[in-house]
Amino acid sequence: MKTYTIRDIATLAGVSVTTVSRVLNHRPDVNKETRERIERIIEENHFMGNTNARGLKQSTEVIGMVIRGRSNPFLNALTEAILSRADHLTDTLITEYIDEKDDEFRTALRLTRQHRVKGILFVGSLIDDRVQAIHGLDIPVVFTTVDAKNASLPRASSVAINDREMGRVVAESLFNLGHRRVAIFGSNPVAGDSLAMRFQGFCEVWKNHGLSFDPMDYRECRFSFESGYETAMEYFASAPHTTALFAMSDSVAVGAVRALRDLSLQVPDDVSVVGFDGTAVSRFSVPRLSTVEQPVDEIAQESIQLLLDMIESGAAPRHLLVEAFWKPRESLAPPSSSRLAE
Repeated sequence: MKTYTIRDIATLAGVSVTTVSRVLNHRPDVNKETRERIERIIEENHFMGNTNARGLKQSTEVIGMVIRGRSNPFLNALTEAILSRADHLTDTLITEYIDEKDDEFRTALRLTRQHRVKGILFVGSLIDDRVQAIHGLDIPVVFTTVDAKNASLPRASSVAINDREMGRVVAESLFNLGHRRVAIFGSNPVAGDSLAMRFQGFCEVWKNHGLSFDPMDYRECRFSFESGYETAMEYFASAPHTTALFAMSDSVAVGAVRALRDLSLQVPDDVSVVGFDGTAVSRFSVPRLSTVEQPVDEIAQESIQLLLDMIESGAAPRHLLVEAFWKPRESLAPPSSSRLAE
């Protein structure tokens, strides 16, 4: 009898690996018809699933994965890549999805109380004062998408891009095109996450050119199309001199492009727009979105390997920076003289 993997189930059901994982973890954000189809295929093929925590005995050893950000397409793609590469694991993999405002470290502590957790992957995490909550955990952890080398955790590895450097790349590109008034949409700029590093890199370039970034041009938002749209509608309704937007995720950027259109502003003729992550939507948006592309498959593979190395052979923690790629496309152009003159 064939042993089915989570990817096999996803293929048979015509859905993503992430959707199958959501069904296995009793997530409510799957419609009834899709859920029933997946459950039927699971039953027909006697699939147990390494992401399913149902029926686990306390003696079962598991690996935990905590994903912070339910609506972030990049994190969804990264989670799917991790799940696909985890099919070969003999350990049970438990996934926990939490909101951007929730505490991933409390979630991790709960997992360790409920199960014999051998290691934890944090996807989309922050590195701030809350991280000390897991300081006493005597298990390996890997932070995926954020550099944790300064977190003072003795058994923590990390895989990330050089977010500060890519923030610099975006800033230099906008400056060289002639942009001087740029809006930035992202998370809390003082938080200890990858987005804060991008903002720091951007501001360093502005300072090097003798410019100062106006804090009023920074707007906090959630990482969704809807939030990008709403934030852009509010900001650009009263920002006649802003000629470019740097959105910290592609979904926010695409939502903003729609808002600009509804405000009768053209991209890039009136406002240039840059996203981040390099998700599929950036290649198919109109206009095609300029963005920083993160190597999802490489990040997923390295994250799993680092965790397994620490679990299986007691390897020392490592902190890897993988290469990201600047992708200038149709949404980027010099500012128009008419808008600069306003």
